[in-house]
Amino acid sequence: MKKIDLHIHTVKTISDREFTFSIDTFKRYVADAKLDAVAVTNHDVFDSAQFRLIRGALPIVVFPGIEINVDMGHVLVIARPTELDDFQAKTAEVSRRITKIGDRISVEALVEIFGDLGNYLVIPHYDKGPAISGETLVKLAPYVCAGEVDSAKKFVRNFKDPDKLTPVLFSDSRMAVDFAALPTRQTFVDCGEVTLEALKACLRDKAKVALSERDGNNLWQVFDDGQQLSTGLNVVIGARSTGKSHTLDRIADSVKNVKYIRQFSLVQHDASIDEREFKDSVERRRSLVVDEYLASLKRVLDVVIKVDLSAHDRRIDEYINTLLRSAEETDKRDAFSKAALFDEVEFAVGKTENLHELISSVRHVIENIEYRSVIEKHMDLAALKRLARELIEVLRAKASEASRKRIVNELVKEIRQGLSFHTSAPQVQDVDLYAVAMDRKRVKRFTDIVDRVKKDKVVFQETLQGFKIEARSQPFAGAGEIKAASGTKLSFGEAFRKYDGAYAYLRELMKIDGLAPADYYKLFAKVSYRILNKDGHPVSGGERSEFRLLQEIADARNYDLLLIDEPESSFDNLFLKSEVNQILKSISSTMPVVVVTHNSTVGASIGADYLLFTTKKNESGGPRYRIFSGHPTDKILISVDGETIVSYGTLLDSLEAGAETYEERREAYEAIKDR
Repeated sequence: MKKIDLHIHTVKTISDREFTFSIDTFKRYVADAKLDAVAVTNHDVFDSAQFRLIRGALPIVVFPGIEINVDMGHVLVIARPTELDDFQAKTAEVSRRITKIGDRISVEALVEIFGDLGNYLVIPHYDKGPAISGETLVKLAPYVCAGEVDSAKKFVRNFKDPDKLTPVLFSDSRMAVDFAALPTRQTFVDCGEVTLEALKACLRDKAKVALSERDGNNLWQVFDDGQQLSTGLNVVIGARSTGKSHTLDRIADSVKNVKYIRQFSLVQHDASIDEREFKDSVERRRSLVVDEYLASLKRVLDVVIKVDLSAHDRRIDEYINTLLRSAEETDKRDAFSKAALFDEVEFAVGKTENLHELISSVRHVIENIEYRSVIEKHMDLAALKRLARELIEVLRAKASEASRKRIVNELVKEIRQGLSFHTSAPQVQDVDLYAVAMDRKRVKRFTDIVDRVKKDKVVFQETLQGFKIEARSQPFAGAGEIKAASGTKLSFGEAFRKYDGAYAYLRELMKIDGLAPADYYKLFAKVSYRILNKDGHPVSGGERSEFRLLQEIADARNYDLLLIDEPESSFDNLFLKSEVNQILKSISSTMPVVVVTHNSTVGASIGADYLLFTTKKNESGGPRYRIFSGHPTDKILISVDGETIVSYGTLLDSLEAGAETYEERREAYEAIKDR
């Protein structure tokens, strides 16, 4: 197995933070990480002179490469070391085209510059931002043999999915003079001599790619001293003050995007404050539920807020009155009032929102990658593209027509006004009766939606390890509740008096200075939450802490690593065994989990995949901390420097206070057992 890192930066560019390159740092990284091959891949630039210096200083294979902004993502293009001059000339063209932040090139331009991309190792950002996706990934697919990810969790997820590219994990680090902790993100490939052709062949076969040399994708390196963790469930044990929490802190510092549940962080200290914070936390985490429930109201509200029925009534009255006066006072008509434009009606300017949505829908079908095979069974993509082009042409024509109508309307309005100044004949005021009728329909629809939203009912239910989260919608009972929902100190007394009439209530809300229109939709119905235990009753203080732990663990699915420090400090063994162990084991099937514990319920019963034992030994130069690790079934645990300890005694000492105590406890239980 060869250990490689094909994503390393050595030149500060417009896409980098400030750093000073150090060849000594690079040499130390290669030596300490025991690398067999690296690639120099700076952002949109290749420094040939520096590359020759690096290649001469390192005792391993060094590939010339470049990281290029292609469309909305990044792509690594790596060449053979024997084709340096040709690569230098081609990358110079990339540097000429990308000179400032935001510049990028297309796949077509990439092919134009490099020619046949099959002559290179092409690795796009895949499960890593900014990622190459959509049509861009489809165009690059013939040349791509692997996709870069940025965590062990994503590596394993993509490795297990047969439809995903072979994942590779690289450091993406800067070889800076001030580099303290060396990177731990590298990939092992099963190949003999490290050449570009050999790497391309290996990367096309997932079976030849791994996170660790001996344990495949079951283990991955977390510290620069070689310490490994399982990609599943890790348990850290050890005596007090031996560095267990410090180990979690080191992991949190060395890995990005970590969920860290610290010791005692979920225990309540003040019951009233805790209950309020708990309620706020539940509402905040599920605010999306409220938004989804009120989505239809929000959409129609954005339209109705622009409707002024009173203004419509005034315009209709003016129209009728001026029409009657015009009929009654025909004797006043003169040359000015007889002009064709005196009573001219303005053009109705059509809206293009539906056409915009239609174009967007067609474009979405064209650009969809996930269901491309199904789409192509029933539709010709070329025909869809022709449809999109024609719709865009129609949109341009309608936009041009609307622009001309607005200009004509302004002229008509100005001419009518000028004519009215020169005559005593009444002028019929214009009104769009169709628009008035449609606005009244919109208000009625708005009222119907508000009435449905205000009905007392459960709008959302979710279960979590025996707990039930329930969201209920109901009418506001008073102005105080509306004020609380608004999160302001404004007065809502006048508005609440008209709460039963949706449109009238909205007009009152619009009169309140300082109330953001974007928040109106939240003030039509009260959405409250309840957390119920498995018996259907509201949770107690202790159950709130249990729920928060389960919720924090469940939220960890959005992270790349979960760390938990001594959950037994806050919870009883039955809860730990029946709920926590179960959810931790489930999550560890998709991401690495590390748990520090002294408790046998967690440590021995959880079914760990990997065990870490921390020790402290006082020496003349001060305390020396060491980690011994191995699989739970191993009879010995080994440190990174080769020392060993016996697993059996270590586990009993840490989890059961020693073999003697364990036997005494077992005998005590036997004595009270029913027979």
